[in-house]
Amino acid sequence: MAGASLLTLIDDIATVLDDVAVMTKVAAKKTAGVLGDDLALNAQQVAGVHAERELPVVWAVAMGSLRNKLILVPAALLISVVAPWLITPLLMLGGAYLCFEGFEKLAHPLLHSAAEDEAHHQALTAALSDPATDMLAFERDKIKGAIRTDFILSAEIIAITLGTVAAAPFLSQLTVLSGIALIMTVGVYGLVAGIVKLDDGGLYLKGKDSIALQWLGALMLNAAPYLMKTLAIVGTAAMFMVGGGILTHGLSFLHHAIEQTTAIAGNLPLVGRTLALLTPTVLDALTGIVAGALALLLVTAGQRGWRLVRG
Repeated sequence: MAGASLLTLIDDIATVLDDVAVMTKVAAKKTAGVLGDDLALNAQQVAGVHAERELPVVWAVAMGSLRNKLILVPAALLISVVAPWLITPLLMLGGAYLCFEGFEKLAHPLLHSAAEDEAHHQALTAALSDPATDMLAFERDKIKGAIRTDFILSAEIIAITLGTVAAAPFLSQLTVLSGIALIMTVGVYGLVAGIVKLDDGGLYLKGKDSIALQWLGALMLNAAPYLMKTLAIVGTAAMFMVGGGILTHGLSFLHHAIEQTTAIAGNLPLVGRTLALLTPTVLDALTGIVAGALALLLVTAGQRGWRLVRG
């Protein structure tokens, strides 16, 4: 009996671990939109820091990110126990914020002139070249700003993950949330460190005697700015797809409409199978764009109204 009980226990543990692995994989897919934006934003936050200080700054922000998640994970678990009904509204709020942030990026050229962006860039360059500038204070401001940004993005990641494991046992929720928090922190800041040092690696290789290494170094130097732009574009697109997907799953009428449209597209000859795969993603993204536009209009109107009230 003891042997049978032990085997049963081992089988139960294996089942739980398998469930946890599946849920972690699903949660990681759903948080991919935030990940792309997280990478681009954090890499941009380090811009302007001297090369020898880039990695220490990334490390400091990574430690701040871990502290953020040490607050967010217990808070999420507490919500799942005390007020599980809050999970769906929080998830919808996170999805709406993703769409808002994505549309704000698209609308940036309309809301801010090229002259404003250039003035900001020149002011930053002038501050960095000024010997009177306190670089330690500059770094601290960069780190604080990056950690504040990380808190918002981490909250989105935790909210999306919590929605994925809402029906799971408490131990599975704890394991998946902790695993996603750790994986995302290590993954994001490991990649950020690689991105911000890509140009330094290119310069190092260009100084080598080997023609092949020099060519690789030049390629890395040329690729660095394009990598940042690509991350920003992919991250924005993923934000609409993930944020829109959260909203459509939370609004049953939209979810059913997308299911019906997908079924109709899937029955078309020749291209039906391909359309059945693409339709939900495209419709989720379109929903995200519309939701983002509405959110930006509301936020902009609210800001203008507040300024009028304050005089």
